[in-house]
Amino acid sequence: MHDAILAELLDTALAAAQAGSRIISRYFRDAGLEVRSKGENDFVTQADKESEAAVVAEIRKRFPDHRILAEEGSGAGQGHGEYEWLIDPLDGTTNFLHGLPMYCVSVACRRGDELLVGVIADPEGENLFTAVRGGGATWNGRPMRVSGQDGMKGSFLATGYPWRALPTLDFYLGIFRDVFPLSKAIRRCGSAALDLAYTAAGVYDGFFEFRLSPWDIGAGILMVREAGGIVSDLDGGDGSFASGNVVAGGPAVHRELLAIVRRHASEQAIEKVNPLQATAPEPVRP
Repeated sequence: MHDAILAELLDTALAAAQAGSRIISRYFRDAGLEVRSKGENDFVTQADKESEAAVVAEIRKRFPDHRILAEEGSGAGQGHGEYEWLIDPLDGTTNFLHGLPMYCVSVACRRGDELLVGVIADPEGENLFTAVRGGGATWNGRPMRVSGQDGMKGSFLATGYPWRALPTLDFYLGIFRDVFPLSKAIRRCGSAALDLAYTAAGVYDGFFEFRLSPWDIGAGILMVREAGGIVSDLDGGDGSFASGNVVAGGPAVHRELLAIVRRHASEQAIEKVNPLQATAPEPVRP
């Protein structure tokens, strides 16, 4: 792909993520924020919706024919062709609702199965993460690299609890039980996009979670890979977008973490107890 096209896509992703960030920042710790439930422990706010509208508008100005896959459904059914944007207008909504400044906007573009650019904007922390296919990844303009941790012993890990996929809890707890004594610490910060960004930056040595959505992971997967890391599904393949199951980290940590995961779970086992259609959040009612 021509560098000029990638540069245009990255500029668009940056403008879109920053437009969304400006909106959610205005609503943070706003007692009058409108909140609705999409399902059990799954919420959408006025900030999510307005942020998504702003992100989509920035993309449409430059690429009116591109397809959109956004968490709240903006632009669904519109556009055509190979290019598709993956948008999470507010990743970490529960944190946001409770006043915890750990949330972000995530924007990525892919052509077919090929991730091209990704941007994650953290307005409270004033952190901006970017990645371009074949062009590396950056954190506030500085190159990112996954950690050089040589295995699970003493590793610093991130994870997310399977609150939208409760039937998988026993699998998850088995993995957690084996990982816990090997690691230095395990963090659960409530934003998969930021967890992946910090894994790409070498802050976390590895990350694992079940049943995430494409908009949660699009930008972060590209960042980890462009920073020299590995991202796979539970079987070690490239099926994370299809299943939402993610194991990520530097090469050595990924290898050992995946081996632990596979002692307890597989893509087939997760699908048997928690079919994908049962995991999808309920549509928001007007």
